[in-house]
Amino acid sequence: MIGRRDREGPLMRNNNPNSLRKSRVLTAVAIGVLIGCVFAFLYPNGFFVSDSVAANRRLSNAGSIAQVPFSSKTLPFCSFLLFQLSGLLENSAGCESSDRVNLLKSEFVAVSEKNAELKKQVRELTERLRLAEQGKDQAQKQFLTLGKQVKAGPFGTVKGLRTNPTVVPDESVNSRLGKILEKVAVKRELIVGLANANVKEMLEVWFTNIKRVGITNYLVVALDDEIVKFCDSNQVPVYKRDPEDSVDVIGRIGSNHAVSGLKFRILREFLQLGYSVLLSDVDIVYLQNPFDHLYRDSDVESMSDGHSNMTAYGYNDVFDEPAMGWARFAHTMRIWVFNSGFFYIRPTIPSIELLDRVATRLSKEKAWDQAVFNEELFYPSHPGYDGLHASRRTMDMYLFMNSKVLFKTVRNDANLSKLKPVIIHVNYHPDKLPRMKAIVQYYVDGKQDALKPFPDGSN
Repeated sequence: MIGRRDREGPLMRNNNPNSLRKSRVLTAVAIGVLIGCVFAFLYPNGFFVSDSVAANRRLSNAGSIAQVPFSSKTLPFCSFLLFQLSGLLENSAGCESSDRVNLLKSEFVAVSEKNAELKKQVRELTERLRLAEQGKDQAQKQFLTLGKQVKAGPFGTVKGLRTNPTVVPDESVNSRLGKILEKVAVKRELIVGLANANVKEMLEVWFTNIKRVGITNYLVVALDDEIVKFCDSNQVPVYKRDPEDSVDVIGRIGSNHAVSGLKFRILREFLQLGYSVLLSDVDIVYLQNPFDHLYRDSDVESMSDGHSNMTAYGYNDVFDEPAMGWARFAHTMRIWVFNSGFFYIRPTIPSIELLDRVATRLSKEKAWDQAVFNEELFYPSHPGYDGLHASRRTMDMYLFMNSKVLFKTVRNDANLSKLKPVIIHVNYHPDKLPRMKAIVQYYVDGKQDALKPFPDGSN
């Protein structure tokens, strides 16, 4: 290909229309001059001369070409030829120039159309980028949760992901608490209980049995100075938050329900620091180490207020409305609520969102914290509401037992009474302290009639 370009010469390689035009004009001039010289030599007197003149010319002894002068009649003809040739070349150049303009116009139209298409693609990409920016937080969560994309396995072998990744610990949230947790926590998890002076006696039963079982990773969040002194005197790990106006007032003088609402705000710092928390009310008796019986496969793992397999783990409840005739039976899915006084919560984004939702609602509504806790956990997304995408697990109702199960069922069943629960939560009865002491006597001291004086329910 290189040799071919060399043979074409510089004139053929020059694609400039103006240069081509000038070259053609110069060529025409040269040709015109040459032809004029030829005709001047052959017809010095012009084309239209008499025979006598021609004879005289033939008889004359002219000599050489150098002696033949140009005729005044020959020059106008040469000029005419030159003019005609230049005109032809000009017309040819004009035609080629017009074709070139048309070609450029067509190329411009094509480029314009391509440019419009590119602008359209840019607009589409901009819109996609805008939509991607709107959903980037959710996309990041899904990416962290799902990780690498995989193909679905054979039928019956597919298992969805339940365990969300933990957050990156943020020590700047509360460095003082962080230092305490480094000493107390085991494998970055611990039991946390909130207490003020109103529950001092129950707190003593609570931490006494925790110590007896051999649990070391627990912490009391003291809501007043009296509890701080009480814990220090009993070698109980304690932490008191910095005063925060109304929050501090709730902690000192608030009722049990007020304190229960406060715990959701306090728990957030534990999760932000990267620790899993087994939140515990103080009306609970520990009989085994609960960390030996957790699954840790969900954001929230909670004990149930249910009193049977159906109520604790869910059932299909049929609603009957005879007025509907053929469609009188409507099926409903039901489960008794999670107990917000004893649950294990992992430091994940859905868990922190749960705490934020509950704390926000309790600050604006006069509501029971346990009802709000379950509504946010279980209500599905629907028009006007985005449900919480948190995984959850119900604890074994006979290992993590509520007081209704104990006093109504277990103590009256010869086989069930032989079981040893992990914890018993006295949540169904108002006479909490005497029942807690009776539970210790029954399960720890072996006093078989310790539970008999108490009714199934409350008086």
